[in-house]
Amino acid sequence: MRKIISVLLVVLFFSSCGEYQDALKKEDVAVKFDVGTKLYDAGKYSKAIRLFEQLTPTYRGKPQGEKLFYMYSQSLYKTKQYNLAGYQFDSFVSGYPRSEKAEECSFLGAKSYAMLSPVYSIDQTDTYKAIEKMQAFIDRYPNSQYIAEANATSKMLNDKIERKVYENALEYNKISNYKSALIAFDNFIADYPGTPLKEKALYYKLDSAYLLAMNSVYVKMEERLVTAKNCYNNLIKFKPDTEYRSKADEMLAKIDVELQKFNK
Repeated sequence: MRKIISVLLVVLFFSSCGEYQDALKKEDVAVKFDVGTKLYDAGKYSKAIRLFEQLTPTYRGKPQGEKLFYMYSQSLYKTKQYNLAGYQFDSFVSGYPRSEKAEECSFLGAKSYAMLSPVYSIDQTDTYKAIEKMQAFIDRYPNSQYIAEANATSKMLNDKIERKVYENALEYNKISNYKSALIAFDNFIADYPGTPLKEKALYYKLDSAYLLAMNSVYVKMEERLVTAKNCYNNLIKFKPDTEYRSKADEMLAKIDVELQKFNK
């Protein structure tokens, strides 16, 4: 019995392969559509894509193309071809705005771009694009069944940008470009007032101001020492028990010593 089942499975396998190969070669779009649909339903998305690619010029803009482009977009998404999937989902929504699948495709299109978002340490062009797409979905479908996931994804993307901006500011501090660090940390704190990185940003702003002052020429030193002291006060005001309290207090002591020289 097992041998019979095995034989039948082999026959079915080669039969389906033969049907697929024949469909690729045929000019009959109806055959290609039928075989492509069977492959899609069977989860054989890579093979289905090859047939769908052949059909897109014929079905583009036509009512019967709705199913084709939905399956094509989904197949690209399920095979993790997110760049192409995002483009095809966008095209689907544009071509079939009244489709019952438009909401789902709008979300999956935005999610495709989100899947392309890289780690925060490298260029975030794709992340900005994903944020724009996801926000457009949220604005258009505020009561969508996908809204919770959309909001969570949007937050994740924005958090990544926030971390990128912080790390860029910190990099100026690390390379001793303290003037640029002060500007960058000021902008970061202003743009992200509720950030969980605020304590760190305030400390490294103090650190940058302190080091800039201590390495200044005499005529600029007093003004920069006052700026550094203000940075200290801002950090302590924000979080008196900051983890950086000891280091900050050491800086303040040295700042006060230098300021006393100007008072004399």
